[in-house]
Amino acid sequence: MPWARLHGVKDYLDLILVLEEFPKLHQTVNLVPSLILQLEDYSRGTALDRYMALTLTSAIDLTDEDKGFIFDHFFDAHHRTLIDPYYRYSELNMQKHDKGREWCFENWSVHDYSDLLAWHNLAWIDPIFREKDPEIAAWFEQGKGFSLEDRKKIIAKHREIIGQIIPQHKKMQDSGQLELMTTPYTHPILPLLADTDSGQVAIPEMQLPEKRFQYPQDIPCHLRKAKQMYVDRFGCQPKGLWPSEQSVSPAILPYVAQEKFNWLCSDESVLGWSVEHYFYRDETGNVCDPHRMYLPYRLETEYGDLAIVFRDHRLSDLIGFSYSGMEPRHAASDFLGHLQAISRSLVERQESKVTTLEDPWLVTIALDGENCWEYYHDDGLHFLRALYSQLSEVDDIELVTVSEFIEKFPPKEEIPAKNLHSGSWVDGSFSTWIGDPVKNKAWDLLTDARKIMAKHPEATEQSNPEAWEALYAAEGSDWCWWFGEGHSSSHGALFDELYREHLRGVYSALGEPIPDNLYEALDDHTKKGDRPPEGFIQPVINGDVDEEDWEKPDASKLAAQRELCTKRVRCNASTTVRIT
Repeated sequence: MPWARLHGVKDYLDLILVLEEFPKLHQTVNLVPSLILQLEDYSRGTALDRYMALTLTSAIDLTDEDKGFIFDHFFDAHHRTLIDPYYRYSELNMQKHDKGREWCFENWSVHDYSDLLAWHNLAWIDPIFREKDPEIAAWFEQGKGFSLEDRKKIIAKHREIIGQIIPQHKKMQDSGQLELMTTPYTHPILPLLADTDSGQVAIPEMQLPEKRFQYPQDIPCHLRKAKQMYVDRFGCQPKGLWPSEQSVSPAILPYVAQEKFNWLCSDESVLGWSVEHYFYRDETGNVCDPHRMYLPYRLETEYGDLAIVFRDHRLSDLIGFSYSGMEPRHAASDFLGHLQAISRSLVERQESKVTTLEDPWLVTIALDGENCWEYYHDDGLHFLRALYSQLSEVDDIELVTVSEFIEKFPPKEEIPAKNLHSGSWVDGSFSTWIGDPVKNKAWDLLTDARKIMAKHPEATEQSNPEAWEALYAAEGSDWCWWFGEGHSSSHGALFDELYREHLRGVYSALGEPIPDNLYEALDDHTKKGDRPPEGFIQPVINGDVDEEDWEKPDASKLAAQRELCTKRVRCNASTTVRIT
């Protein structure tokens, strides 16, 4: 799959390059270890996804199967921001939708295919690199007539950009402008590794897998491997942990503390359940009880205290889902207005008559560092510059890293560890990863493989790394994100196969017979039918029919649906704002 590479040239470097233009501002960024490994493979030239292989193939040599794959997948992008702005790419996309598959197969020339191969890779290059690199700017100016040699140079540029990601993060960490944090090795849901029964904490009626997965001993393995990768690349110990999908539970805390992490983050829904308080919001969307959300909390464990911060879900979602549809300066002003309103609300709660805050408060905004920017024009470049510019000009709001704040202002309020809610950022539950029949079936297969692993105590990470790497890969959260209800992808069958391939790898590495059910698909990926809404829609009312505007409603009410496959969490951005 190409998503680590494409997001690598579009999303993993530009945010911090823009931040570097505003040295007063500090920020926290999380890089998932499994992402780092993929990026390093690409930068070394040892990774080759199918999309890249086709890009590096002469258009004359493309087979009918190749052309079918290109037709189906080389427009996988949000067309308003990544296709429509470029005349040649848009022209080919219009032919696909207006003329149809058969017409394109009969009429597209080798030059059309060559241009499509080029544009699929060009469009994902972040606009900031057009400003900095004349060669990239020249390709966008050229527009069409791309040769195989051009495409080879574009892919080489991808590798060059990806090769800058880790060094640039380290440089800005060493300068003090960034705090880098980590995530468990392959992005597993730690509470579910500890015990799949934790799914019923938020949803007591949840239907659990037939076989209980309960291997908390895998948690320190994921944490240690993540820490070692961090130390090897960034030269120091990470202080913060971003639990995958902000998923936490009491069971994981001792392991996090034992590995000497100082703090971790989660979502406001988890905070609400933990302190038994519902966070009402006023007519402008701001929290009515800011004094309960905008501060770090202490969690006491037998291995030492941890600090935990909880993100403002709505402020994070404004950046993730709403501001892409606004003029950048207005969106930045709206965001700043919310922060100022939070400050005024906190001042009003002070017993004294002082009109400024007596104590500093911490507002945490945390979200994917990749997926939202696809919906911003120019990948959010103008919004980020407007936001950072406005934040640089105010005196009572300061962008800080989480560690900068908690080291200066240690947590005063405590959440008893046993009271910490077991949940994630998604509705405060784990229902995205467990509880659905297909997801549960995947967990049962994982449990079987883990039990086989337990029967081989001689198979350590040192003596049989292949078995453990296959297991760790299968324990990652992205598989069950896509399985069953809730999310769909045109690559569902491939995800299904890859998951079972990792599980087969466990058996194979242990010399065990591979069960027949690991050769059987988890789901019928050809079926079409009703499914619930996936999210809000924002159709543009302009008289033009645009099927991508109608992607997410209930499928039972729409006859046609075009799916886009986007990669899930691989990089996260966390902005913590100190209000004084």
